Amino acid sequence: MNAYTDLVRELKSLRKGRGVLAGRIGERVGPTLRATCGVTDDDEPRVIRRKVSDRLVELAGMLPADLRAATLAAFAIDQEARFPLYQDRVHWTAVRMDRDPRTIRRRVDEAINHLAELATEPPERPVVGSDGWRTTELHAVLVLDRSRPEVIERHRIVAERDGLRELALVSPFPAVRSAPDMHVLYGGTLVDRAGPVLAMPAPLAAGECHDFSIRFRPKALGVGQPGLVYVPRQPCDLLELRGRFGPHAPSHVWTVRGTDRDRSGDRHPVDGAGEFRMRFRLLKPGLAYGVRWQVPGERCA
Repeated sequence: MNAYTDLVRELKSLRKGRGVLAGRIGERVGPTLRATCGVTDDDEPRVIRRKVSDRLVELAGMLPADLRAATLAAFAIDQEARFPLYQDRVHWTAVRMDRDPRTIRRRVDEAINHLAELATEPPERPVVGSDGWRTTELHAVLVLDRSRPEVIERHRIVAERDGLRELALVSPFPAVRSAPDMHVLYGGTLVDRAGPVLAMPAPLAAGECHDFSIRFRPKALGVGQPGLVYVPRQPCDLLELRGRFGPHAPSHVWTVRGTDRDRSGDRHPVDGAGEFRMRFRLLKPGLAYGVRWQVPGERCA
């Protein structure tokens, strides 16, 4: 047995019954799936559910739309498909896709095989950043339930050459005409060199990591195409986006995943608190990643 075969078997076992909502979830998640999702022996059931769901959503995001939808329904991750039996979720998906249940079962099996491949394949060799650094983690929180919207970013970068002193910063609000207010919360000094630049507290050596945080406050979001979209200039290993709309939240947002800025992808639900969360891995420079939401009377592309 190998990791791929073990993971396929464990995923097929987990999809039975209530899926990720199963009682005694800790007993339903096998050792290979635990390792894939970062589940530890000390995790409580709610933490296990969250970790497994987040990882499956992340992996399913790399699949074609039909396999992605089948995956989210099969494991009861889709909030509209949280039926107590797997066969009920298959039937629901078949009706929604206008397909025979046997076709949906085959697609779920196909999706599980792809998920296992993606989860067990060796990581890609990091691409060297053209400016001598790369982002290993970027965590961004968008807050829209205040008088002014704001984004708080937490970055972790690694230098790929000795003597790295400055980093060019990119606003997460490219559609806003006037430059947003920017404030460094920690990790450097903001300077202007024909564009915002972060000056390091001290030069970095090759391989050295550095953490910093920035707060952006635009006067208003562009009403024609609201969203939070990143087009990285450097390679980025992980982008995590969180957003809070507050009481006037849409029912869902649209992902932008490795495409041009104006093109939307799949629907992503907004929860009862008016919040969303999503992750992107191995971002490529020049491509867009993020989220958009629909303006009343308009249609997402």
